[in-house]
Amino acid sequence: MKSAHAVRALAALAQTTRLAIYRLLVSAGPEGMAAGEVAAKLKVSPANLSFHFKALSHAGLVESRQDGRFIYYAANFTVMNGMVDYLTENCCGGHDGICKTPTKKC
Repeated sequence: MKSAHAVRALAALAQTTRLAIYRLLVSAGPEGMAAGEVAAKLKVSPANLSFHFKALSHAGLVESRQDGRFIYYAANFTVMNGMVDYLTENCCGGHDGICKTPTKKC
């Protein structure tokens, strides 16, 4: 991951509602959730949710798919793992065990 992409992704997550949306989608797994379900769980209006999904999509953090009348959103785990790798690639300064890095990739 390049620095510019990491900055764009981190900037998108630096907002309370978007961070909550993203965490919810990560917990939902690769199948994602319908936009209406996200709105109901987080108590966010559809217009407001659409604005936040646009910011997360622009940063490459979420992907969408349409199934009939419903739009499903899912976390882009490739981008998420790339961001974690980018943030931890020089971790610990050669001192193993200091940094807690994820052991499981999605």
